[in-house]
Amino acid sequence: MQKIVLNDAKDKMTKSEESLQRDLGQIRAGRANASLLDRITVDYYGAQTPLNQIAGISIPEARILMITPFDKTALENIEKAIMASDIGISPTNDGTVIRLVIPQLTEERRKELAKEVGKNGESAKVAVRNIRRDAIDELKKLEKSKEISEDELRTLEKEVQDITDASTKNIDKIVSGKEEELLEV
Repeated sequence: MQKIVLNDAKDKMTKSEESLQRDLGQIRAGRANASLLDRITVDYYGAQTPLNQIAGISIPEARILMITPFDKTALENIEKAIMASDIGISPTNDGTVIRLVIPQLTEERRKELAKEVGKNGESAKVAVRNIRRDAIDELKKLEKSKEISEDELRTLEKEVQDITDASTKNIDKIVSGKEEELLEV
């Protein structure tokens, strides 16, 4: 039972890290990144379809995303979906592909985004600490119901703390990597 609690806590913390990674992937750092288009869905024959399922996305240059639809009839709908999205970049349609030129970020905007990244990292750490608290509460219930001894509880609490520390380190690594990417000119 205690292993289930530990594994559950570890899985949840890993999911928090992955969620942070996805959220930070949406923040554009002045260079092309295909994950910028992950949330965009296109009206394709009446169904909302993720952009990456109806078009190939490539990065021919550092600041250009090129979207090549598998079906040329979807070109106009893809363009409309990008215009309607919140990425703030106007698409250029040449009849066969759509190009998105990622504008260079100002120093002020870079610093704002770096702060936002820091806030996202803190939120992820709070989530991890909440998971730790829940896991420890669960272990204390096991101890109360005499399923584990007091000594086992101490050992397991330390294991939960070790898992939490490792997850926090990963979050710090993810955040510092994104901040470096943002502040790099």
